[in-house]
Amino acid sequence: MTADSSAPPTATAPPTATYRLQLQPDLPFATAEKTVPYLAALGVSHLHLSPVLEAVPGSTHGYDVVDHSEVRAELGGEEGLRALAATAAAHGLRLVVDTVPNHMAVPAPESLNAPLWAVLRDGPSSPYARWFDIDWDGGHGGRVLLPVLGGRLGDELGNIRVDGDVLRYHDHAFPIRPGTEQLPLPRLLDAQWYRLAWWRLARSEINYRRFFTISELIGVRVEDEEVFEATHTTLLRLMRDGVVDGLRIDHPDGLAAPGDYLARLQAATGGRWTVAEKILTGREKLPRGWRCAGTTGYDALRHLDGLFVCPLGSGRLFSVYRDFVAPLADAGGDWEETVRRAAYEVVTHDLAAEVERLVRTAGRISDRASHQGDHAPWALRTAVRELLVRLPVYRPYATDGAGVRDAQRGEQDAAMLAEAAARARTVFRAPEEALAVDLVRDLALGLLGNGPDCADFAARFAQTSSALRAKSVEDTAFYRYVPLLSACEVGADPGAPTVGVDTFHAYCARVQRDWPLTSTVLSTHDTKRSADVRARIAVLTECPDRWRELLRRVSAGSEGPQPPDQHLAWVAWQTAFGLGRPSAERLIPSVLKAVREAGLHTSWTDQDTGYEEAVGDFLRAGPCGPAASSLTELATGLAPYIRANVLGAALLHLTMPGVPDLYQGTETEYNALVDPDNRRPPRLRADLLTELDDGAEPQDLSAEKLLLTATALRLRRSHPEWFGTEGTYTPLHADGTAAGHCLAFARAGRVVTVATRLSLRLAEDGGWRDTELTLPSKSAGAGTGAGWRELLTGRELHRPVVCLRELLGRYPVALLVAEG
Repeated sequence: MTADSSAPPTATAPPTATYRLQLQPDLPFATAEKTVPYLAALGVSHLHLSPVLEAVPGSTHGYDVVDHSEVRAELGGEEGLRALAATAAAHGLRLVVDTVPNHMAVPAPESLNAPLWAVLRDGPSSPYARWFDIDWDGGHGGRVLLPVLGGRLGDELGNIRVDGDVLRYHDHAFPIRPGTEQLPLPRLLDAQWYRLAWWRLARSEINYRRFFTISELIGVRVEDEEVFEATHTTLLRLMRDGVVDGLRIDHPDGLAAPGDYLARLQAATGGRWTVAEKILTGREKLPRGWRCAGTTGYDALRHLDGLFVCPLGSGRLFSVYRDFVAPLADAGGDWEETVRRAAYEVVTHDLAAEVERLVRTAGRISDRASHQGDHAPWALRTAVRELLVRLPVYRPYATDGAGVRDAQRGEQDAAMLAEAAARARTVFRAPEEALAVDLVRDLALGLLGNGPDCADFAARFAQTSSALRAKSVEDTAFYRYVPLLSACEVGADPGAPTVGVDTFHAYCARVQRDWPLTSTVLSTHDTKRSADVRARIAVLTECPDRWRELLRRVSAGSEGPQPPDQHLAWVAWQTAFGLGRPSAERLIPSVLKAVREAGLHTSWTDQDTGYEEAVGDFLRAGPCGPAASSLTELATGLAPYIRANVLGAALLHLTMPGVPDLYQGTETEYNALVDPDNRRPPRLRADLLTELDDGAEPQDLSAEKLLLTATALRLRRSHPEWFGTEGTYTPLHADGTAAGHCLAFARAGRVVTVATRLSLRLAEDGGWRDTELTLPSKSAGAGTGAGWRELLTGRELHRPVVCLRELLGRYPVALLVAEG
């Protein structure tokens, strides 16, 4: 490669807004190319594509990469991607691509992943062995465990056969170690660099790092410079060629050193716009040492959603939930207790192998550390578990390059682990045995040197911590603690779902100051419910008694199959209400996924078919049956307030600090549940946008939302200086009896956003009445014109103080621009 061809790409203008397309065989590059004229007219600056590199055939998401050197053939290959980029460029758009540095697929057949195939054939001496995070000393006689068998090895031998230099098992194919082809099958199996095993052994015996607990995804050691180069060459070439303009980084918390990775990536891309899928918890802030534009936006989602949750009503709704479900404290009755129980279950069961790797490493260090040594394996195991379950964030970064560069973050991690250690010690009967906690804490903070074992422990502890948080909170507790399903979302806090106006303003001011080009989202391919579903459910916090009455009515009037338990019934009815038009085809898969993730009566690995059949029968007879009319009746009565939530969240998202990322189809009303429901190819309304541009009045919520979205996106694209790094964010506060229902702010003194929050309570309290809003003065940047123009209605305003009753008479939101 010549010096010129390896030079970093040149920097380009950051996005003003991105639009996510979930590519799959049913939505390849050629289909995406057809959407370009519409998306350009909509007002975005960049298409945001799901992963484009070669993946497992048929994959509907692309995160199961098998070859980093090729663009996925099922999507149209590199030729198709370049054609999409060329069409996009002709319409003024560029491409952002999702990138998966953390893992690769363990596919069937395994030959699809050539680097992994080489490791399985040649073992730790393979030049590709450095690619994968395999603990060759983690048992199994120096072999890597492959938990692919449907039963115990002895029961599956008849299904394993030798085919030349390949070992076959159903759809799987494994390379045979050279020189062992002629051995009898039992001896041949023992002679390989891998051990074929029953899939149930993975939780306790697996010796490679996985993506969370998914054995079909093996961790990649992208911290190795050679691995980084090999896995990023194609993407960087596409960036140099102008095909790709920016990157989204999937699951950076899975990496050994995400800060170092981002710094290397920034240097390689020439500083192109890059955001990282970091989930921030509570008051946690993105490490300042991370070389990226910010997060993928789940922190914005949490703040936006919380604005539309009524503080008083959410407490009342919890009382309704408690009376209806009667959950145990640790099974959905108390948020903290529910999280704690889930964490213990995951750390002792699902992540048992990961914990044992940490125990083995800590044991080796303990044996060599005279002043901190002499700890029994059970004590080290207890210390590791107890520290992990007590961390309130996804992971520490003390040993990452970002942690070193960000002294404040390092201090926060040290304080966090010190507090966790103090609590962890209480489980030991003897204070002397509790010293194991101090050893584990110091290792997690990297305080015992940077030798291979110490560095390995610190990295693996952080990686395991992030997997534990994701599995115990996102994938378990969110499905057990369910008083308000809209709050059970990635990055959210179901135990404290409300966000006040002042909190939201403080968050936005901080984003504008520190991360003005971060991504913001409301719906993604990973959200458990789309923004509009959550907006519908949030209204229930303003009318919990109406919800209680609906549950009483549908429960008393049901003559068909009964729910197998009340927890399931609550989830089913609230999910159906959020969906709006419940159908068994969409509702049953979503609710079955919910009960399996909850793991209270059935699970993915131990399915109770009788229970699951009862779930389906109830859903068909209840929420998808005649009783659905009660849901429709309630939704009709709440329609004005659902509308206010949908349009309010959309406008705030599109005009707040950061770069808004729209998920496919969400520019109109979009009611979707958890994947795969939310990954269906979108239905884009180019015809409706044309009608609106021609002056047609919106006739329904979809049209109103499309009008609002196009108006805001086009404004951002026309005036990036008002919304980007040079812009400002100024909170505006209404005056009057209903001031608390108004959320307003100004951008660069030239744009004012106004949204209605808690609109049902507003109506019950008599409406806006005397409430007014003072617009920014000309000295604040409003120019020298004669006033303001409201873009959704075209209305001109010539007074500095506006009556909200008049301003929000047509729509529950307003978008004003200073004239002149």
